[in-house]
Amino acid sequence: MVTLIVRERESIQEAVHRFRKLVERSGIKKEMRCREYFEKPSETKRRARLRAERRSRRTRLLARA
Repeated sequence: MVTLIVRERESIQEAVHRFRKLVERSGIKKEMRCREYFEKPSETKRRARLRAERRSRRTRLLARA
């Protein structure tokens, strides 16, 4: 749970900006996006496998250079 204590003499815009940063860093936004629609476990595994393949391909390309 993200809590934000508004500082003295802090404007609303600054407080909202800090709140958005806290939410982004905590991963709540990402989690909400993932839970927005149901995804089959096989699809989750497939996406993870593809992400790992891309990452390994990228590291191999960078190692050659």
